[in-house]
Amino acid sequence: MARKTSPQLWDFWIDRGGTFTDVVGRRPDGSLIAHKLLSENPEAYADAAVQGIRNLLGLKPDEAIPAGHVGAVKMGTTVATNALLERKGAPIGVITTKGFRDVLEMRRLRIPVLYDLQYRKPPPLVPPVPIDLDPLLLHPTRNTIPMP
Repeated sequence: MARKTSPQLWDFWIDRGGTFTDVVGRRPDGSLIAHKLLSENPEAYADAAVQGIRNLLGLKPDEAIPAGHVGAVKMGTTVATNALLERKGAPIGVITTKGFRDVLEMRRLRIPVLYDLQYRKPPPLVPPVPIDLDPLLLHPTRNTIPMP
């Protein structure tokens, strides 16, 4: 997305983690400023990303963010990735196209020690795939899967 040409706009990049949220702002003059705050702090604010933007703009905690001052907000998060890797959070599953059920189990067939006969793969991130469905071809370039 192209930056708007007005020199009065701020841009924000946000990384929301499990513990901290990092906000980087580019001021209208082009200089960068970084800000870190707790991802969860319900006594002080409802949402860390919004509060981080407020803090960088010099707004009060309940003050609305003026849309005319913000050019772009881009946000990423590691919360879901960390929950998956740490095996925390809600149970998940995977539905695959028939014939591809074991692709996740096979991975890339890379073994850390090629000739180690005692090597054991780490446990999968998701349980074995119990559902594989026949695809329904609706268009030569697109498959859709009818859900049971």
